[in-house]
Amino acid sequence: MDIVLSVTDTFLFDRLYAALLPRPDASLYNTTQFTRSIELDPISDHFGWQPSKYAYLSTLDRDNDYRQLFSLFLITWLFGYVIYFVFASFSYVFIFDKDTFKHPKFLKNQMRQEIWQSMMSMPVMAIFTAPAFYLEVKGYSKLYMDVEKYGWWYMVLQFPLFLMFTDFGIYWIHRGLHHPSTYKHLHKPHHKWIMPTPYASHAFHPIDGFAQSIPYHLFPFIIPLHKFSYIILFTFINIWTVMIHDGEYIANSPVINGAACHTMHHLYFNYNYGQFTTLWDRLGGSYRKPNMELFYRETKMNSKEWKKQVDEMEKVVKEVEGDDTFREYATSENQKKEQ
Repeated sequence: MDIVLSVTDTFLFDRLYAALLPRPDASLYNTTQFTRSIELDPISDHFGWQPSKYAYLSTLDRDNDYRQLFSLFLITWLFGYVIYFVFASFSYVFIFDKDTFKHPKFLKNQMRQEIWQSMMSMPVMAIFTAPAFYLEVKGYSKLYMDVEKYGWWYMVLQFPLFLMFTDFGIYWIHRGLHHPSTYKHLHKPHHKWIMPTPYASHAFHPIDGFAQSIPYHLFPFIIPLHKFSYIILFTFINIWTVMIHDGEYIANSPVINGAACHTMHHLYFNYNYGQFTTLWDRLGGSYRKPNMELFYRETKMNSKEWKKQVDEMEKVVKEVEGDDTFREYATSENQKKEQ
């Protein structure tokens, strides 16, 4: 994360902090004096981007703890918005099947609610996330830059290691969030969406969202991970989260926990807790094979299939939540069917 921080400092935050908190003696500086090195500036060596004069014109130096924490909070929050809206919108426009709007369990103003929940949750999640990034920047993790330190073979191996480690951790955290003592307090807001859209991908209670991200942050403190690989993987995680909520059931795989598997989770609650694979669901006895009807256009949007989904889903909701007063469905006609 020090790479991301250094890039944003060079092209954004140096100017911002210099404007908001200028050095009282800033007028005494000139461009010939901007030669001293700045600590924690990894991009200079690798990209040739040198800090501008603004890096020296704030009372908060780049390595100031408060500045770094606040900058990392802003990066996590605002760039989280960028990734969310770009990829969720791309998925919605080009992938998501709009016939889902006709599903009897699609909520009134659902997308607006999903987006609002995401926008309210992400800044709070960023508050919890920034300290983990701060510890990485300060060098407490096993993130590294020199490929030769572990060799090129490890550059390849670290990707499946990361996915296996985080898949295991998220499975148990997610399953724990379904325990009655935590579900109604933390995880229930995400299960408001019975038939989610891509915008539901980040629509969590903020503590729920952060809890499920803990394995991502824990990994580089236990197992070496290249800094660029970490950036790639962290971006991929957010894209994958959108993909498993997009309702496009391509991966009819016994191994991959794709959108079809995750749809089973949103419909029937107590199955398919995994993030990337079905391995831990199979070992934990919580795997449910997606309905084959989901993989064919003529059946996945069929009223007969929808009725079958609704009948079972309502029984599960009754067991998990009690009366379904938490949701307001899209049409009065659909509401009558539920009565």
